Amino acid sequence: MTLRLPLPDGSTRAYTPRTEPLALSPAGPPTSRTVFSAAHVVADPYADTTPDSPAAVDWDATLAFRRHLWSHGLGVAEAMDTAQRGMGLDWAGAAELIRRSAAEARAVGGRIACGVGTDQITGGTLPEIRAAYEEQLAVAEESGAQAVLMASRALAAAATGSEDYLDLYGHLLRQAGEPVVLHWLGPMFDPALDGYWGSSDLDAATETFLDVIGAHPDKVDGIKVSLLDARREVELRRRLPEGVRCYTGDDFHYPELIAGDEQGFSHALLGVFDPLGPLAAEAVRILDTGDVAGFRKTLDPTVALSRHLFGAPTRFYKTGVVFLAWLAGHQEHFTMVGGLQSARSLPHLARAYELADGLGLFPDPARAESRMRSLLTVHGVPQ
Repeated sequence: MTLRLPLPDGSTRAYTPRTEPLALSPAGPPTSRTVFSAAHVVADPYADTTPDSPAAVDWDATLAFRRHLWSHGLGVAEAMDTAQRGMGLDWAGAAELIRRSAAEARAVGGRIACGVGTDQITGGTLPEIRAAYEEQLAVAEESGAQAVLMASRALAAAATGSEDYLDLYGHLLRQAGEPVVLHWLGPMFDPALDGYWGSSDLDAATETFLDVIGAHPDKVDGIKVSLLDARREVELRRRLPEGVRCYTGDDFHYPELIAGDEQGFSHALLGVFDPLGPLAAEAVRILDTGDVAGFRKTLDPTVALSRHLFGAPTRFYKTGVVFLAWLAGHQEHFTMVGGLQSARSLPHLARAYELADGLGLFPDPARAESRMRSLLTVHGVPQ
C-alpha cells in the first residue's frame, strides 16, 4: 500500500511505507557516556481545556513513556523544554511532573534529572528571581532528582550585565545540595533568552559562563549546551574544569560531538532522543565497545530527521516529537498541552513520518501507516 504525502507546493507524492521495524530490545545503560532523553508530556485529550488553561496531563501515559526510556538504558531529563515548559506546561504542572517522575524513577531504578527555572513568575527583581529558582530547586532536591538549572526568561530580562549572572548563579550553586547541570539554551530555542550570561556576543557570554563554573567546580556536574554550534561546543568543552562534563544539547551535530576526538567527548541530554531513544541507546552501547565507526553508522542516518524536527522556528520541535510518539504507539492521540499540535504544517509532519519510517523507528509500521493515513484524510488529502 502507498500513501499520498502532501508537499509544500500543494501537490502530493506517493510513498510506500516500510513493513519491518528495527529490532531493538531493552538493555542496560551505556557505560562510556551518560545519556539523557528530554521527555515530552502526554496531554489528556478528554479534558475540557483551552490553550491558555493549565495543562491537563495524562499521567499514566506520561509515566509509561518514561518507563519505556528507562527500559532502554536512557536517563530521563524531566520537565525540560521538551515537556513544554513555558509553552503550555506551567510551574504547578511541572512540579507535579517532577514529583511523579522522580517517584517512578525510584521505583524502577531509573536515572532522572529535572529542570529548575523561574517560570512561576513572568518577570521581577533579581531577589524575586532568585527566590523563584530556590523554590524550584527545593522541589527537585526533595524529590531526589538531580537538578538542571535552566535558563530564565525573567533573568534575561532583569539582568543588567554579567555580574548579575555571576551573583545569582553563585548563590544557587552554593546552596545546592548536590552537583547540578547548568543549561545554556540559545535563542533559537527561546527568543526571550537572547543575551543570556550578560551579552549577545557569544564569546563574551562564554567567558561569563566559564567564570560561573570555575568559581564552583565542585557544585557543577556538567553543562548542557544548546546553541546548535558544534565548533563552539567543542571549544567550550575543552575549557571545562576537570571533572565537569559537557552534555550536548545540539540536535544538529550530536553524533560527532558524542563520538568526540582525541581531546574529549560530549555526553548527551537531547530532545531528539525522545523519538530516537532505543536506537540512540543502542548506538552508544556500540560506542562502549570502542567501535566509533559502528556508532556513527548507526546514529548518523538519524540526523536528517533531527534537523527536520528542529528546523526553524526551532522552539516548535516539540510538535514533531509528540507526533512521532503517537505514530509509534506511545500514546493514543495527537493532542498537546496548549494546543501545540497545530504548530507545524501538514507537509512538515508528513516529512517527519517519512524520515522516521525510513529509519525503522515505529515498532508497528502498519499502525503508524494507518494513523498517518487517518491524519491525511482528516486534512483532506486524497488517498
